[in-house]
Amino acid sequence: QVQLKESGGGLVQAGDSLRLSCASSGRTSSAYAMGWFRQAPGKEREFVAVVSWRGGKTDYTDHVKGRFTISRDNAKNTVNLQMNSLKPEDTAVYYCAARSAFAFAPATRDPGDYASWGQGTQVTVSS
Repeated sequence: QVQLKESGGGLVQAGDSLRLSCASSGRTSSAYAMGWFRQAPGKEREFVAVVSWRGGKTDYTDHVKGRFTISRDNAKNTVNLQMNSLKPEDTAVYYCAARSAFAFAPATRDPGDYASWGQGTQVTVSS
C-alpha cells in the first residue's frame, strides 16, 4: 500500500507561483508512474501532469503546458509540481496519485489507472 500526502497549496494572486509536493510512505513509490490531477467545484477530476517511474518522461495537459513542471526524486519518495504564472482557472483541489497497481507501467492521463491517491491540497488563485 502506498500512502500519499500533498502539501504546498494556498491562496495566491494571478501570476504568482506555487510548488506542490507529494510525499509517499509505505510501499516505495519509485516503481510507479505518478501524477497530479485536479478537481474544481462542480467539475470532474482532470489530468494535470504525469511523470514516468524513472522520471524521464512527462506529460502535461495543454492548459498548463509551459507553466507547470512535474518532477520526482525517487531517493526521497517525493513528486513535485512547480506551478508558475498561475491563473484563476487553475483554482482547484490538487491530488497526487500513484499508478501503484502496476509496477513499471507507463504514465497515463486516465485517473482510473491510478490506484493510490492523496487527500488533496487546495489551490486558489485570485484575479
